[in-house]
Amino acid sequence: MKPFVFNTTKSIINESGALKNIADICRQQHMSKPLIVTDQGIVSVGLMSQLEEALNAGQMPYNSYTDVVADPPEAIVYEALKVLKEGNNDGVIGFGGGSSMDTAKLIALMAKSGESLEDIYGVGNAKGQRLPLILIPTTAGTGSEVTAVAIVTTGETTKAGVVATQLYPDVALLDAELTLGLPPHITAATGVDAMVHAIEAYTSARLKNAYADMLAKEALSLLSRNIMKATHEGSNVEARQAMLLGACLAGQAFANAPVAAVHALAYPLGGHYHIPHGLSNSLVLPYVMRFNAVEAKEQYAELAPVIMGTTVEGDAETVTEALISYIEKLITDLGLPNTLKDVKVPEEDLPMLASDSMKQQRLLINNPREVTEADALSIYQAAF
Repeated sequence: MKPFVFNTTKSIINESGALKNIADICRQQHMSKPLIVTDQGIVSVGLMSQLEEALNAGQMPYNSYTDVVADPPEAIVYEALKVLKEGNNDGVIGFGGGSSMDTAKLIALMAKSGESLEDIYGVGNAKGQRLPLILIPTTAGTGSEVTAVAIVTTGETTKAGVVATQLYPDVALLDAELTLGLPPHITAATGVDAMVHAIEAYTSARLKNAYADMLAKEALSLLSRNIMKATHEGSNVEARQAMLLGACLAGQAFANAPVAAVHALAYPLGGHYHIPHGLSNSLVLPYVMRFNAVEAKEQYAELAPVIMGTTVEGDAETVTEALISYIEKLITDLGLPNTLKDVKVPEEDLPMLASDSMKQQRLLINNPREVTEADALSIYQAAF
């Protein structure tokens, strides 16, 4: 067995309705005046008012920053940091999707350590400590509440990541009641995103380990059994809670056995066409799996009965192809687009996307099969 280190969030609360206890949870983390970090979408659907009511009921003062945008640029992070400093806040609550949670992680670190984004981009470059941090996801997808990664948009189409153990929060709070209003297409795309996290963790070339494997399998069991129910029966609290937990477990898995080519090829789609991250992953997933099958068919065959809920007879190659076909049908049944053409990606842009994907070496080194620029182009062409 190869040596490994497994890190994760200190405390995970998995309970429908747990938001009502947020004031007490803040006090337990030595917060007396947290800053809530969220986006206007969370405000507009009324979720922010639920959090505010719970804090007010518990007599916990707070400030809020509600202008996070998807794929947050550096300017948003610095704006949120300024609000935190001016409000004399002594803790941070990240509330929403991955973008809000990533912004919350970064400002909790930067406020206490004094480091700038330029100092901490990359792996293990953050040196300081952070303020107390609670993360509350409102989608079952990113797993950001249990990862040590935050992604920032650095230019028109480029992103950079901060990877540092200080970004793990003190508490991740999983409350399915916060996800009941999610539209079907967002439920579906974020759910597939979580499945990608688990699949890529299980096949990760560098840091695959026993803990991550165990978590990835349990995540895929929960996600595959509940994604259709959560998408098509949006008020099913039990299915929603299972999806939240599945996304969290997948997040713990890929935080320790990192994701690879699916994400590397998805990022340029988000950067150039603002396709949501979960959908970008979904669009390339089956095609990357077919490419990887040469090296990863044994691992895919191990995952097949977990995802499909049934045993497939045959050798690893046969079982892997059955699994990929199953995933393609699942994406269709969830109502998601399944080709790049469906989301208006111009065919003449595919070489540019392939070139861009090569910038994601942080991810590509984890892929079970080496990916060249020509390989990336052929995958995009297959996905078109």
